[in-house]
Amino acid sequence: GDEDKFLHEQLLPHRFEEACRSVGAPFMLRMQPGYDHSYFFIATFIEDHIRHHAKALKSGD
Repeated sequence: GDEDKFLHEQLLPHRFEEACRSVGAPFMLRMQPGYDHSYFFIATFIEDHIRHHAKALKSGD
């Protein structure tokens, strides 16, 4: 989330985005306002994350 204390010094998602774009790899970042990377973030969005992977596994991607 956008409140993660490691976002700008360690996680650096903008660098990952740049790397993906430079090689033409797909990139999607979902930044959740008001969240960090704590248990509460994980607990809030884990179902959506599991559904995402289940859909990919079912489609063979």
